[in-house]
Amino acid sequence: QLQLVESGGGLVQPGGSLRLSCVTSGFTLDQLTVGWFRQAPGKEREGVSCISFRGDFTTYLDSAKGRFTISRDNAKNTVYLQMNSLKPEDTAVYYCAARRWGYCSAYEGTYNYWGQGTQVTVSS
Repeated sequence: QLQLVESGGGLVQPGGSLRLSCVTSGFTLDQLTVGWFRQAPGKEREGVSCISFRGDFTTYLDSAKGRFTISRDNAKNTVYLQMNSLKPEDTAVYYCAARRWGYCSAYEGTYNYWGQGTQVTVSS
């Protein structure tokens, strides 16, 4: 059974940075396509970024392009989301999700495994 554990959330001022981590266990990371999603209060969950199981393909939400970077370290079974130039509208619970093999997708229904989420709050 695959388990995902996120960390790295917190309170940060506008313009600041955070790096989220998603540690996987149960399958080797090179089998997993991993996505980051977020859900703000009163809003639907949306896909933020994704990295393919080969690590050769990434996608980003338009509002995240140029500010967020997704990466992976297979040796550590960890996927990262580096978030720079954070804005108040980035405030949300961030989740990592995974599927074995397969392509990147912004649709949450394509992912079989989910972490518990980590809160990101951007506020002065």
